[in-house]
Amino acid sequence: MQGHHDDPKNSHLRNLEGAEERLTLCKADLLDFESLRLAINGCDGVFHTASPLTDDPEEMVEPAVIGTKNVIVAAAEAKVRRVVFTSSIGAVTMDPNRGPDTVVDESCWSDLEFCKNTNAVAELVAWDEAKERGVDLVVVNPVLVTGPLLQPTLNASIIHILKYLNGSAKTYANSVQAYVDVKDVALAHILVYETPSASGRYLCAESVLHRGDVVEILAKFFPKYPVPTKCKDETKPRAKPYKFSNRKLKDLGLGLEFTTVKQSLYETVKSLQDKGHLPIPTQQQDHESIIRIQS
Repeated sequence: MQGHHDDPKNSHLRNLEGAEERLTLCKADLLDFESLRLAINGCDGVFHTASPLTDDPEEMVEPAVIGTKNVIVAAAEAKVRRVVFTSSIGAVTMDPNRGPDTVVDESCWSDLEFCKNTNAVAELVAWDEAKERGVDLVVVNPVLVTGPLLQPTLNASIIHILKYLNGSAKTYANSVQAYVDVKDVALAHILVYETPSASGRYLCAESVLHRGDVVEILAKFFPKYPVPTKCKDETKPRAKPYKFSNRKLKDLGLGLEFTTVKQSLYETVKSLQDKGHLPIPTQQQDHESIIRIQS
């Protein structure tokens, strides 16, 4: 479909290597089945990575759920070989009854009553619809994604890091978060699509860190930024990282080595500087040897 190739928000895609020869952009609306049908027809595979994010979960349910149904139905009609659906850790870990020693893996599901998480609802819809329509579906569940930005604009994951560098966060939360590098998430999607034996869900995570660890890493690499040193809630004991397993994905991609969270955070900040979202301090001690961190 024509008319959106020159949209400036797509320019970073047009600049990708090989885009001139191999990239076709189609305008599609998740709630407009016909637009999806036109985009998907003739494809061997579909990667459904679009997950709307707003502050109001109610607002997200319709596009996430109906959009997911539409994608699966259009994929079934087009007889695509496989659909890869990007869910999230939000469909896995949000269970108040999970014990501290439970290892989080692909068998874990969020408690829908507890979290009303849109990703969890959408993923369940994807599984139901795929089963009903006979679609070969594989799901990737990434945690919070860091690393270099492809697009010129900021996304929710990157703002999570940026707030500790630009002075907008004066303290850090007494909580933990799992992290993974964007390049590893992309590779995971390719692996589950290209490996015939891939099936089910794949947890995509590198490590779980307390926010205190994150600010410590940022302050060490970039001491010129106003990185917070104080925890927001010091009265409670320090939150403990949960245990998880990424073995299923590693076994699928023999040789898949996850980028360490330290390196990913370093590259995130460098990318924010390159894209003009962060000023570069005049005396930034930017030794490239810093990147070769021993994990």
